[in-house]
Amino acid sequence: MKFLKFLLLFITIQVSAQQGGMWIPSLLEGMNEQEMIDLGSKLTAKDIYDVNNSSLKDAIGHFNGGCTSEVISNKGLILTNHHCGFGQIQSHSSLENDYLKDGFWAMSLDEELPNEGLFIEFIVRIEDVTTQALAGVTDAMTEKEKQSTIDKNSNALQATVAKETWQDTKVKSFYKGNQYFLFVTERFEDIRLVGAPPSSIGKFGSDTDNWVFPRHTGDFSMFRIYADANNRPAKYSKDNKPYKPKHFLPVSLDGVEEGDFTMVFGFPGRTNEYLPAVAIEHITKDYNPSNIAIREAALKVIDANMKASDEVRIKYASKQARIANAWKKWIGENLGIEKSNAVENRRTFETTFTKALKEKGLEDKYGNILPEFDKLYKDFASINIKRRNFIEVFLVTNELMQMTFRAYQTEEFINKNPENFEKAKAGLISRLQGIHKNYDVTVDKGVFNAVMPFYNKNIDASIYEKTAFTNLESALALLEGDAEQVLKKLNKDAAYIYAKPLIAEFFNSIDAEFQQKNEPITALQTEYMTALMEALPEERYFPDANGTLRVTYGQVRGYSPRDAVYYNHVSYLDGVIEKYVPGDYEFDVPQKLRDLYNAKDYGQYADSNGKVPVCFLGTNHTTGGNSGSPAIDAHGNLVGLNFDRVWEGTMSDMNYDPEICRNIMVDLRYVLFIVDKYAGATHLIDEMKLVHPKKK
Repeated sequence: MKFLKFLLLFITIQVSAQQGGMWIPSLLEGMNEQEMIDLGSKLTAKDIYDVNNSSLKDAIGHFNGGCTSEVISNKGLILTNHHCGFGQIQSHSSLENDYLKDGFWAMSLDEELPNEGLFIEFIVRIEDVTTQALAGVTDAMTEKEKQSTIDKNSNALQATVAKETWQDTKVKSFYKGNQYFLFVTERFEDIRLVGAPPSSIGKFGSDTDNWVFPRHTGDFSMFRIYADANNRPAKYSKDNKPYKPKHFLPVSLDGVEEGDFTMVFGFPGRTNEYLPAVAIEHITKDYNPSNIAIREAALKVIDANMKASDEVRIKYASKQARIANAWKKWIGENLGIEKSNAVENRRTFETTFTKALKEKGLEDKYGNILPEFDKLYKDFASINIKRRNFIEVFLVTNELMQMTFRAYQTEEFINKNPENFEKAKAGLISRLQGIHKNYDVTVDKGVFNAVMPFYNKNIDASIYEKTAFTNLESALALLEGDAEQVLKKLNKDAAYIYAKPLIAEFFNSIDAEFQQKNEPITALQTEYMTALMEALPEERYFPDANGTLRVTYGQVRGYSPRDAVYYNHVSYLDGVIEKYVPGDYEFDVPQKLRDLYNAKDYGQYADSNGKVPVCFLGTNHTTGGNSGSPAIDAHGNLVGLNFDRVWEGTMSDMNYDPEICRNIMVDLRYVLFIVDKYAGATHLIDEMKLVHPKKK
């Protein structure tokens, strides 16, 4: 493909140091390596990614498919965010042992807690398989035919690739389907909870401070990987031993100063950096506001009930955090897009692109792209919003509707595959049990009344008194009997009768229309990516995040979010005490932490000015999935733990601006301070390799 020639040309171009971008670690030699050096790095590309020798990539694990974690000892000790391990901490919590409120620390290996279903996955190697993946793909094919061919090629590749029996593979697309890479992976499934601070430390500031600086959150938790006698992945067994990693990260006690190099290494989830202006405008002016309103209505109900009841607080802690996180992120994203004038700037760039097409004789080939985007988005906008509103109401915020949705899927599956009835029933039973583990019917009814008006004018809350789904025992009773009996009972249930027409409309009309109108947009986006790199090869391109291992580099920097306001690059424990509100669910501070502060009992973890640093800012380009990613210094040591972005900087998923976009990291000295002085878990400190790189 012509695209590859332009990509190879681009990779070899040497440019001055820049920031922003999520780079493939196997392709850092050349431009990226030089940029990192110009920013202060002492690392080589092979220090970061090496197939034949241990390297930094061997210490970076994909945590449960949604976050990042890193190995910090030769005994498989893992560090990630508190909010990444929140579900596991919650699952072990009860009114008698409230680990969310009080924290948890295993003082020996025997006290570490197993977590069913939790996994950590490492990348063994990355291979460019573009030629093989795209073999036989032609422009004459429909998008479905192209994807079918690519899928067949990818499956054939994975079937023949050289790997160990315990390893796995996956093929992922990059640059909007113009390039493909194969990943060989190792997944460990015996992961045990080692330690977590109380939420008053790990979630300090909660919703109020989320996405906002200055942050004072000790957002960390600790786990341990266990392996079999051969140090290979294995299911949980009491006979398993702590994993001996290929590489682990030493921890720097020297911290950071403004201007220091930082590299964030992790698994960013999803970005869309090459959207046309019309798409950004649609998202920020129409799509985001409608979803913000739905989540805001749900949160008002959930928050009020959590404040009123400890039992509800424990049940809904993880759900509330998940709902609130995106809600506030979307608000900040809109603010950042407006502040940075992103839509107009993108239109200016599109003018440059159009001019380049004319200058290079590419107008006939690509000149239709931007006008076609305008036409497609005009037709696509309303169905995109309606589809997402359904998802927000039926799958994100209201659990009774989620149960009916899963029941509908089960009914459809049984009708098409009656021979697999037992399998389908077992799947639904598992989902119902999962929902009811942390379910409160009063809260859910309140959410129903709050969010359903955004989607449907027919609000019948009486279904909560009539349905079997709100009680696990009666819900499971619906599934007793053969296929005919089960489907008959389902279709007599009040909640199912209410929801079924809406769900059927979603599948048969709304989602079908969405897919039909989204397909040409996706295809055009692929063509646009190719056209950009052909018309403007001197521009700096990186592949959008897609859940694969990436490197992003930058520097420690403060920022100015608005006129006459400047935030320093670091926050301190002093700020925790300044924000302290006794008994407040967001800003309470444990007595022991206050005592340590008053006594100035900081051990070896104070800064040069005698203060304990809590969080710091960097210019690293991060997104969801980078939560728990290590912030690595110029020498390859761990200095921070990525967990957030500044509010206006959340727009970096569509528009990275080095003036506004900042990621927020927990200073590792605060992590060590909490583990050592607050928790007294000195055995964990002893297990790590603490270094002073700046004192060499």
